[in-house]
Amino acid sequence: MRFFIDSLLVASRHRRYRPDCGTDTHNGPSPSLGTRGADGQAPLVLFPFAHRVGRRGRARWRSAEPRCGTIGLMEITWLGETCVRLRGREGTVVADAYRSVAGPTGRGLTADISTYSHAEMPAPWTPAEGNATALGASGTGVVPPTSLETAFLIDAPGEYEVHEVLVTGVRTYRDDSRGGERGVNTAFVYELDGLDVLHLGDIGHLLTEQMLDEIGSVQIALVPVGGALGTARAVELVTGLGASLVVPMPIGDEPQQALGRFLKEMSVTDPQPVQRLSVSISTVPQETTVVVLEQRGRS
Repeated sequence: MRFFIDSLLVASRHRRYRPDCGTDTHNGPSPSLGTRGADGQAPLVLFPFAHRVGRRGRARWRSAEPRCGTIGLMEITWLGETCVRLRGREGTVVADAYRSVAGPTGRGLTADISTYSHAEMPAPWTPAEGNATALGASGTGVVPPTSLETAFLIDAPGEYEVHEVLVTGVRTYRDDSRGGERGVNTAFVYELDGLDVLHLGDIGHLLTEQMLDEIGSVQIALVPVGGALGTARAVELVTGLGASLVVPMPIGDEPQQALGRFLKEMSVTDPQPVQRLSVSISTVPQETTVVVLEQRGRS
């Protein structure tokens, strides 16, 4: 029986994506988890299913119960600027691991999926027509750290399924001029371990109704604070999302001052920074809660 389950798991470790500009399939093991779970044991697959409507109205089937016999906690770690790591049972995602943040080698940072919200080169940057996301290649000129070269790279809007993680990229911008001043941005929603996590990258404007519709309902929002968005609009954006957990990502010339203003606007009087946010679908708070993360190394 265990051999049968392991065989199913090996067969299911595929990488499939459907970006706005095309489709492709890549088969291969997960670089961070391989054919087993985060605890080194083969997960026990459960069979009850529940229907859910996808973010763009497409039907998807997701397990109504946890995919593994043991329910763990997804961990979110902030690595500086807009770079974060999400580590769960279903896979590991690293967002915005630019070489300017993670270093040329990545210092041991690995993941199944690496996403990039914007170009690292000077803005404005306009993606060429027909650019397609591909393994280890970027349509926005991003060169990932060497430790992330085996990760599945996503830097464009679209819907993707990689190592049992669903990723939705939504076109946004780094300014109020539809990218005319600072270039385009992609906000990503990761459906990982039953949680919907939104990473807004370096967004520079409020979300439109169409963008909100594509993003859908999320429990966790990773929001830039101190960049072109501004403190007041960051608070307004968070209010519109209705996320239960809000994680600010201080950026810009005066990141700590911007963080302080954001916390004041959010009525957070005594913030206690933590090394990482550990959360599961059963521990999500009922009311909006701001979590301040300490910047961590790449271990």
